[in-house]
Amino acid sequence: MKIAVLKELASGEARVSASPETVKKFVALGATMAVEKGAGESAAVADADYQDMGATIGTRAAVLKDADIVLGVQGPDPQSLKGIKKGAWLVASLNPFGERKRVDDYAKLGIDALAMEFMPRITRAQSMDILSSQSNLSGYKAVLLAANEYGRVFPMMMTAAGTVSAARCFIMGVGVAGLQAIATARRLGAQVSATDVRSATKEQFQSLGAKPIFVESVEGIEGEGSGGYATEMSEEYQKAQAELVSSHIAKQDIVITTALIPGRAAPRLISDAQIATMRTGSVIVDLAAEQGGNVEGAVAGKVVVKHGVKIIGASNIAAEMAADSSALFARNLYNFLSAYWDEEAKRPVLPDDDEVTVGIRLTKDGKVVNERLLAK
Repeated sequence: MKIAVLKELASGEARVSASPETVKKFVALGATMAVEKGAGESAAVADADYQDMGATIGTRAAVLKDADIVLGVQGPDPQSLKGIKKGAWLVASLNPFGERKRVDDYAKLGIDALAMEFMPRITRAQSMDILSSQSNLSGYKAVLLAANEYGRVFPMMMTAAGTVSAARCFIMGVGVAGLQAIATARRLGAQVSATDVRSATKEQFQSLGAKPIFVESVEGIEGEGSGGYATEMSEEYQKAQAELVSSHIAKQDIVITTALIPGRAAPRLISDAQIATMRTGSVIVDLAAEQGGNVEGAVAGKVVVKHGVKIIGASNIAAEMAADSSALFARNLYNFLSAYWDEEAKRPVLPDDDEVTVGIRLTKDGKVVNERLLAK
């Protein structure tokens, strides 16, 4: 049973899909580990660290040869998988909706493409959830990016020269990233408020010390879809929310947006007109910039200034903390594969009717089989 670990080739991607810790654990299960030369360098992991845990180091062609499972962070270009054997598993974050053609190409290669971001949000799969582990770090980093661009301090400071007021920080979208952003902003001393379309999140962020900003005038609307993800809201709710946010956002120094709807463009939360009401020097961090953006005018990977407000279009923010994000990502992959490890077969076995299998399997036997993709 050979498991290959690829070096990431995507621009700006510094993470790696296996750590020395997980390599050691896979070897203990009986797997042969092959790591592409330099795969962990950008995440502060040397080739020797993998070798010390029992892995061999080689070229991409060498590690792909006869590999039963191929691990990656981002989905590799199908052309870079030359030599991969039919029936091999590709386990990574594959961006199935954004890279639909690439999924078709994986099917043509005859491999089983397993999209880890499609992992069902069920109790037994929590330790396999790459979206949660990476979003947690992204929420933390978003606050630090805002603090770096903000020309004032976060906490209230009482000095002999006078008092400096605490920064006002507003979090829009309170999933894993939003909750971590709240906690981090609070630790830095900001006054924090938050909003979300899912009413169930209210107690969660109140427990972290954030003031809730909720639409109360529209009854009978619940913004939680399947798996705990946010879903698209009615026009009535969107109008009420826009009015509430407009009055609140004008008083904020820092705004962090995190809202995403699986399979769709990011919902627009902040308009240019709303940005214009914020005071000069304020900062907005848009964690959904790569998916179209929650903020009008946000550009992924860039900081733009509109009406005197800095808008940070976050791009692959987890990769900026490659050592820690890689360690967590690697554990997610190990937790998934080890949970299905069959000791007799000496490899993981995915039952066709298993909820996790149905959720993450994109291709099998030369065909695209995932219902979410076929329904598009």
